[in-house]
Amino acid sequence: MEQINEAVEKRAGGTRLKKKGGIGGPLLTALALTAAVGGGAYLGLCAYAVNSDAIWRNTYVLNQDIGGLTADEAVQKTEAALPDLAIGLQLYDVDSGPVDTDSPDNLSASIPLSDLGAEVDAAALVDYADSSVRSGPFLTAGYRYLASSLPRNCTDPSAIRLDPAKTAETAERVAGKLSWPALNTEYDVEETALLVRTAMDGRAVDAEDLEETLNGRAWAGTGIISFPCKTLPPARTMTAQDIHDAVSGEVKNAGYDLETNAITPEQAGADFDVPAAQAAMDAAEPGSTVRIAADIRLPSVTAEDLEELLFRDVLGEARTHVSGTAARISNVKLASAAFNGVVLNSGDVFSYNETVGQRTTAKGYKPAPAYVKGETVDEIGGGVCQPSSTLYLACLRANLEITERYAHRYVPAYIGKGMDATVSWGGPDYKFTNNTDYPIKIETVYEKGYLTVRILGTNLDGTYVKMTYEQLSSTPFEVVYEDDPALAPGEEVVKVTPYTGYKGRTYRSVYAADGTLISREYEDTSDYKVRNRVILRGPAEDPAAPVVNPDPGGPIVDFPPVETDPGTITEPPIQDPGTNPPIIVLPEDGLG
Repeated sequence: MEQINEAVEKRAGGTRLKKKGGIGGPLLTALALTAAVGGGAYLGLCAYAVNSDAIWRNTYVLNQDIGGLTADEAVQKTEAALPDLAIGLQLYDVDSGPVDTDSPDNLSASIPLSDLGAEVDAAALVDYADSSVRSGPFLTAGYRYLASSLPRNCTDPSAIRLDPAKTAETAERVAGKLSWPALNTEYDVEETALLVRTAMDGRAVDAEDLEETLNGRAWAGTGIISFPCKTLPPARTMTAQDIHDAVSGEVKNAGYDLETNAITPEQAGADFDVPAAQAAMDAAEPGSTVRIAADIRLPSVTAEDLEELLFRDVLGEARTHVSGTAARISNVKLASAAFNGVVLNSGDVFSYNETVGQRTTAKGYKPAPAYVKGETVDEIGGGVCQPSSTLYLACLRANLEITERYAHRYVPAYIGKGMDATVSWGGPDYKFTNNTDYPIKIETVYEKGYLTVRILGTNLDGTYVKMTYEQLSSTPFEVVYEDDPALAPGEEVVKVTPYTGYKGRTYRSVYAADGTLISREYEDTSDYKVRNRVILRGPAEDPAAPVVNPDPGGPIVDFPPVETDPGTITEPPIQDPGTNPPIIVLPEDGLG
């Protein structure tokens, strides 16, 4: 003992501690005893922690606290909770971060485990959790037991099985619920106001990725999935000024697009306070509708109206007999086919020359009799005036507005006086305007030697048109002789066939459905020129024979064979046509 004291004294720098009251021995003994008791207690705690029947505190499975319960109690609690257990879905934008929602914990959706067809082995979950928290060195068990103040999620994913079909279906449904398209700024015009839906971002959640994440079961520990989504900006946003610029213009009725075979929407007109409208739009929630007071001008025909009324009625129809050479008949068929099916919306103008185009051999037109500078000659496209004239008469009967029309130089025989419309490429054209509120369609049919032209449209009140012709004057032709030394004496041959000249006016009479006359208005004046009959004759036996003889005697041989008029018909002329401004007779006629 003395040796130990000496050693202690030496380590203390030579200073020896003096004993006071003789208590050093008991204190050391007490401390040793306390350490022994404490160590034994800790070892006892370690043994308790490792061997306790109760699960350590703050132990969770599937977000259920099973701490302090026995294994059997924990299994019962877990199984009882399974029907109501759900996975929380927390979305975040891949570009901007967390997505704000109104739900607790910023959850965007809750997915019940039952929707996934989940089968959970509760006993396996509890056993895994219990063994996980207890595992580790024996000497640290007491410390770990006392330090378990924070929740520990110890869920074994392998104890959870999902139904593949139900999981896929649920992922599709949830992704669809959390996804929506971006909304553009849209507006609708009512009778007294403008309804503006403000723009709104869309959202895209990928269903296949969500299905894969659910099947991965990484959510089993926390019960929450952090899942990416993508914000979809609107393709078009409009300011109040943009809307005003779009709606303050021309009011348009609904129409028809022949290329897409679809009805085009109507366009209303509106005027409103732009600054006030913009303030209201800025204050509104995205995707909400703002009502803006406006001065509205509504179209008379909407797309909904056209659904049942489009091309419902025959507004006007004309039929003419097609005669002449095979080439002329071919030209008539070719030209009429060129405007078959043409659609004109309200306000559109039809041009015969623009629609039919230049009459060329490349397009299939052939030489046929036509009027050129008063003479009847073969011309490429001869006969194309018959389709234009038949169309003109159909337009008159349809009560359409005639924009441009010219009468022939000589009265044609295939249609009534005043009802014809001559045309020529680079010269006279025939034009009319669809002055109805509805689209119209031109329909042409050539059958058994007759050309029929119909105007299809919408006639709500049943009105119809009759055309009348008033003859103002007529100018009879004369017979003019020309000597031809090539002919035998006394021989005569017709060189030019004659036409009587006429001047007359046409009138358009509009009748109500019950036959009551509504109006009778002047339509046009047609001034057909006279053409004398020219006869070639051989040298006269009497040198004093007159040059002009209004009543020649003797036989006359027609040479060459020329029709009295290109397209002469065998039936009486139609006596019901008309419509357009005063006619102007040009120095050169079109192809008849």
